[in-house]
Amino acid sequence: MPKRVPELSPSAVKNARPRATAWKLADGKGLFLLVLPDGAKQWRFKYRRPDTGKENLLALGNYPDVSLSKARERRAEVRALLADGIDPGEQRKAERQARKEAAGSTFAAVASDWLAVQNCADVTLRKSRWILESFLLPEIGHLPLSDISPRVLLDALRKIEATGKQETAKRAKIKAGQVFRWAIMEGRTEIDPTGALRGALKSTKAKHHASITDPAKIGELLRAIEGYTGDPVTCAALRLAPLVFVRPGELRAAQWQEIDLVGAVWRIPGERMKLGAAHIVPLSSQAVALLRGLQPLTGSGRYVFPGMRTASRHMSENTINAALRRLGYGTDEMTGHGFRSMAASRLNEMGWNADAIERQLAHAESNKVRDAYTHAAQYLDERARMMQAWADYLDALRAGGDVVAFRRKAG
Repeated sequence: MPKRVPELSPSAVKNARPRATAWKLADGKGLFLLVLPDGAKQWRFKYRRPDTGKENLLALGNYPDVSLSKARERRAEVRALLADGIDPGEQRKAERQARKEAAGSTFAAVASDWLAVQNCADVTLRKSRWILESFLLPEIGHLPLSDISPRVLLDALRKIEATGKQETAKRAKIKAGQVFRWAIMEGRTEIDPTGALRGALKSTKAKHHASITDPAKIGELLRAIEGYTGDPVTCAALRLAPLVFVRPGELRAAQWQEIDLVGAVWRIPGERMKLGAAHIVPLSSQAVALLRGLQPLTGSGRYVFPGMRTASRHMSENTINAALRRLGYGTDEMTGHGFRSMAASRLNEMGWNADAIERQLAHAESNKVRDAYTHAAQYLDERARMMQAWADYLDALRAGGDVVAFRRKAG
């Protein structure tokens, strides 16, 4: 008959002192206190595995966080498992793995992994992160994907709607769908709840960027820009915008290293483009002259259009629109983005190759050579002729003469 081990007293546990080597204080039925040389005291439970009979140890916590009475309660729990043929050590491993998998399957964890593999322009990535972190993660970030039903997601989206941000709610739904569909492809979930939410959000009226397309009014705008008396860098950006008609963010963040004034070309790398594909902007002689005039002012820095407060950052997002407001053009008349609509409308009416116009607007994305300029160089010779003709046309409009719509020359 095995020798009965006397039970420990709370005072014996409290007063146990460290020695040169670790030593044990037994409480019986497999429970003992391990006293380490550094003074730490750890509860351990010794048992034999039900399947192999091999001796094993299970940690039950540290003293004094786990008192003697609490350690005995935990001993009783694991002894009950053993009586049912369950190995408490293996069960603990399974529970730990389940918690790990659950943590890795939350919407926040999966969204983070999805963001990490996105190959898109920095501005697009920032917008995706902003929508996720500002609107979705606070509501559903902690939930495993399997727990996010259409109803749960809809509740989160309607909270965004309730603040008047209907367009943001739609974008959040789109972003959630992108995360879920990626997770399905990665084998991390099986269902995309956004599919059941079609038509569930309030419809919004399509918003178009205000733009001036009437030739006479374009001339008035160009003369107003020429007379702008504000910051010279802002003035240069205003004057260059209609000549290159890139997206406002691409213009504001233009870098001198991207611009070849001798070759009269501006090469924008894919990471700065909305669609992630590199882009080439042929520069008219007017655009080159404008940039040469600006070079003594900002050419020693990184950005063509640095911010007003610091040259280490590019021009702020609202600068161009604020300048247009200062010139007397309201938000319903003209915007920085409106220069693109202006060029697209007039160039199409004037007979230029629609594909060349679309390529110059960077509307088409390359699926094969995103990091090369092969796709960006499509129709490049024709686009260079078009950009020069467009600049000449704008000059004529600015001069206030009667301008006959020019047509693309054959050949």
